[in-house]
Amino acid sequence: MQRSTYGRSPPLHHPVPQHVSTVPQLRSPPPPTSQPQGGYDGSPYQQQQAHAPAGVNMFGQYGNFINDPAAQFASQFGQTAFKQGQEYIEQNVNRFVNVSALKHYFNVTNSYVINKLFLVLFPWRHKPWTRRQGTGPGPRGQEAWYLPPREDINSPDMYIPVMSVVTYIFLEALISGIKGQFQPELFGYIATTALVVVIVEILGLKLGCYLLSISNESQLLDLVAYSGYKFVGVIVTIAIAELVNGGKGTGGWIGWTAFIYTFLANSLFLMRSLKYVLLPEINNDNRGPMQTTPLDSRAKRNQRTQFLFFYSYIVQLFFMWILCRS
Repeated sequence: MQRSTYGRSPPLHHPVPQHVSTVPQLRSPPPPTSQPQGGYDGSPYQQQQAHAPAGVNMFGQYGNFINDPAAQFASQFGQTAFKQGQEYIEQNVNRFVNVSALKHYFNVTNSYVINKLFLVLFPWRHKPWTRRQGTGPGPRGQEAWYLPPREDINSPDMYIPVMSVVTYIFLEALISGIKGQFQPELFGYIATTALVVVIVEILGLKLGCYLLSISNESQLLDLVAYSGYKFVGVIVTIAIAELVNGGKGTGGWIGWTAFIYTFLANSLFLMRSLKYVLLPEINNDNRGPMQTTPLDSRAKRNQRTQFLFFYSYIVQLFFMWILCRS
């Protein structure tokens, strides 16, 4: 059987496009133009300021607040009222406390504080105990005046007594907190006890000075300063007793030993330091900050010596014992 033959397939033709399209030519962008200095740097405020017309504030009506006459008048009025209030406070405070004299007691340095604390705790071999006087006219025009604490280790100061009272209050509160007995009212109780001790002591000293005819210009501030040095020994006693006795208080032989030592050190310190206040020497020219009456007789000097001993030992023993057991 003969296979039938087929015809040849027609040749293949590729389609020819009817509309010829042209490819667009790519061009590089134009170079950036240089901007003037102070132009836009990304901040919208500067952009708004750049487009804002000249003479117009970008913040509107609030931009000229400082230049407003009413605002300037209010500022001057506030400054004047503040100055008048400050002067009024100083005048009223000066009625009770001499602020300029009080600044003298806070004129201290770090070296003075360290040396003074060492003197209060170890006064056994310190010499001399006399206070140094300045030469020439003093800060308030007086002919003779005592040097400030930063220049004289024997000068009383207020910095150490004030910081000692504050430290004593926080130390007692801390110990109560460690024992689990802390209450917010404890701060008021401890502060009241410390202030009552100081006030009663000052009143007793003033009464004794009045009865013994002892007076000078800076007597009250000196006595307040000296009455606060006992808190240094009280703090040392409480700290040592609590650390050694394991939080059981100042009882035990170690606590009593620390108490007796700090008591004797504070008593000797007061005996030597208060001698110029309670036992002043006769001043023939009657000048200087210590305006005292001369000693009339040996009996009066003996009375002052007994009063000084009674205050330095008996009174300090009683008050330090109250502060250590409170």
